[in-house]
Amino acid sequence: MEATRKVDILIVGAGPAGLAAAIAAREDGIESILVLEREHNPGGILRQCIHNGFGLHRFKEELTGPEYAQRDIDRARELGIEIQTDTTVLSVSHDRMVSCINRNGYQVIEAGAVILAMGCRERPRGALGTPGTRCAGIYSAGTAQKFVNLEGYMPGKRVVILGSGDIGLIMARRMTLQGAKVLACVELMPYSSGLNRNIVQCLNDYNIPLYLSHTVINIEGRERLSGVTVAKVDEKRMPIPGTEIHFDCDTLLLSVGLIPENELSQGAGVKLSPLTSGAEVSDLLETSVPGIFACGNVLHVHDLVDHVSNESFKAGHAAAAYVRGETAAYEMLPVKDGEGVRGTVPQRIRKGAQDAIDLMFRPSGVFRNATCVVRCGDREVLRRKAPIYTPGEMAVMTIKPEVAATLDAPLTVSIERSDS
Repeated sequence: MEATRKVDILIVGAGPAGLAAAIAAREDGIESILVLEREHNPGGILRQCIHNGFGLHRFKEELTGPEYAQRDIDRARELGIEIQTDTTVLSVSHDRMVSCINRNGYQVIEAGAVILAMGCRERPRGALGTPGTRCAGIYSAGTAQKFVNLEGYMPGKRVVILGSGDIGLIMARRMTLQGAKVLACVELMPYSSGLNRNIVQCLNDYNIPLYLSHTVINIEGRERLSGVTVAKVDEKRMPIPGTEIHFDCDTLLLSVGLIPENELSQGAGVKLSPLTSGAEVSDLLETSVPGIFACGNVLHVHDLVDHVSNESFKAGHAAAAYVRGETAAYEMLPVKDGEGVRGTVPQRIRKGAQDAIDLMFRPSGVFRNATCVVRCGDREVLRRKAPIYTPGEMAVMTIKPEVAATLDAPLTVSIERSDS
């Protein structure tokens, strides 16, 4: 491909991750920055998240999703960062040639560094294999959220929600407030996959029952959904005969997991993690392809947008250093998942790094009064006890700079159960 223009840093996605990365890079002195966004407006998924609860860590105040996004949009405008909306990125090559198309036609952009910030998408019904008809009335929770909050349409009046992800829990409350009857939230696992505060505020406060270790085993209806059958599952997640519950409903919302949007990453030759479905990165958020960085939900699915922003600031600073040729060659130390830990990010860190390092992971189950331990070889470098570790909440272990500087062997992150 022949470049039609050149930029120092190109960012794919103008959601909270892409905006934060762009702001950090510009504040680091990089003038030539281009952000490409396929939607008509920047802001990403936050635009449809009109509930509050955002920004408590970063801004020390409670904001709605649009309010949080607008702060970064305003800051990007103040800094003169170029954002091309209505632009679809077609490919990213290993040598950082980016092809895209918009109203002005096809263009190829050569970038000194690329930051992947495409976010994630919802797992569709086709990935579930649920028996039944293919009738109307079945939506992903995010699609329903967009209909209600942005377009002013109500998907239905009698609702069952499959999966207890945060979007599903929030939509249980939203649909109730809009006059619908939410009959149940059904979760395959023996624990919720959403934040505990959302279970309390979105289900318990509205007397919406949560059926753990249950799933939908049949979908009924011809042109429109008329009902679903739910059953309890055993340890192998197989339905248990005789436990069926039938719900007459016209709407089924799916909140069954998020998948990082990594088609562009794969096209660039980026190595992906089978555990997070995102890129494998260093503590500088650099992927296996030099000069290509990843941050936010395209890397691993976060709970809090505040953490997305903090991670993306680091990616922006690292990309800026790469463009200036300030990134030194380091020996890399692998980071391994120990007992009770799944999908630690980053997967490798610089030996003798001088910066604080956040190790983020999902617990593999529910652990009460347990201790998370980080070891460097046989040496313990960090320990933290918590009342509960649960897969629904991202755990973060921060290694301080003075400790990071002493790391000289592979790291292992594990959860130790309490004897009490």
